[in-house]
Amino acid sequence: MSPSNANDVDISAGEIAKWDPGLTETVMGLIRPLTKLWHRSEVRGLEHFPAGGALAVGNHSGGLFAMDVPVFAIAFYDHYGYERPVYTLSFDLMFTGPTADFFRKTGFIPANHSNADEALRSGGVVVVFPGGDYDVYRPTTARNKIDFGGRTGYITAALNAGVPIVPVVGIGGQESQIYLSRGTELAKLLRLDKLVRAKILPLSFGFPFGLSAVVPVNLPLPTKIVQQVLEPIDIVAQFGEDPDIDEVDAHVRRVMQRALDQLAQERRFPVIG
Repeated sequence: MSPSNANDVDISAGEIAKWDPGLTETVMGLIRPLTKLWHRSEVRGLEHFPAGGALAVGNHSGGLFAMDVPVFAIAFYDHYGYERPVYTLSFDLMFTGPTADFFRKTGFIPANHSNADEALRSGGVVVVFPGGDYDVYRPTTARNKIDFGGRTGYITAALNAGVPIVPVVGIGGQESQIYLSRGTELAKLLRLDKLVRAKILPLSFGFPFGLSAVVPVNLPLPTKIVQQVLEPIDIVAQFGEDPDIDEVDAHVRRVMQRALDQLAQERRFPVIG
C-alpha cells in the first residue's frame, strides 16, 4: 500500500528497516564538499517527484568512482528532508564484508524485485541504474548516449509496485577520465565470467597512473556534474493495463536521450562544464 503523502513512510520491515536517517544525514554532510566543490554538482527539477513511492531511473557514469547517487541524494534530501528515504538498488558485492551494514543503513539495498517492491510500496524513492556496470564503463566516445544494454527489469519493478518512473539524466560523470573500452572481449579471453562472474574488464586512461584496467586506480578529474529530473511517466496511464515492455523501455530511453542531448548542448567544455 503506497502512502498518500511524501512524509508517510513505512520502514518497518526487511532491508528497508535498516535505513538510518541520522547516519544518512551525517554522511551526506561529510560528502557534500566533494560533490559541491570538486564536482560543482547541480540537480535540476526535483519538484517533479510526486508524493509517495517513485522509481528514479538514471544513466550511470563515472566508472569506479561513480558519483550519481551522492549527487542526487544530497540534493534530494536538501529539498525533501530526511523523512523521505532514498534507496539505491545495488550489486550484492556491496553487502559483503565489514562495510555491509554501513551501506544498508545509508539506503543501499540488494538489487532484486522483492526489495524494490518493498521499498517502493513503503513510499520511498528507489534509484536504479538499469545499465549497471555496462553503462558506467561506456567508452568516452559514447559518453552522452543512453544505453541500458537491453535491460528492462526496471519497468516490471515500477508496474509491480504501481508507481511512476521518474527519469533522472546526468552529464559530466563520464568525463572523470578517458574510458577506452568496456573490455568485454578481454574479459572473455581471460575467462573472468567463469572465475569472478565479470563480463567486462574496462580499460581507461587517467591521473596519475595513465592506462588502467580497473587497477591501478586513477583519481577522478574535477568534472562538473549536472543532473536533470524529468516529468514522471505513469506507465499504465500512458501505455495501458498490459503495456508492451519494449515499447515502454524505448519511450523512457528516448525521453532521457532527448534530455541528455540538451544538457550536452549546454556544455561548453569537457570537465569544465
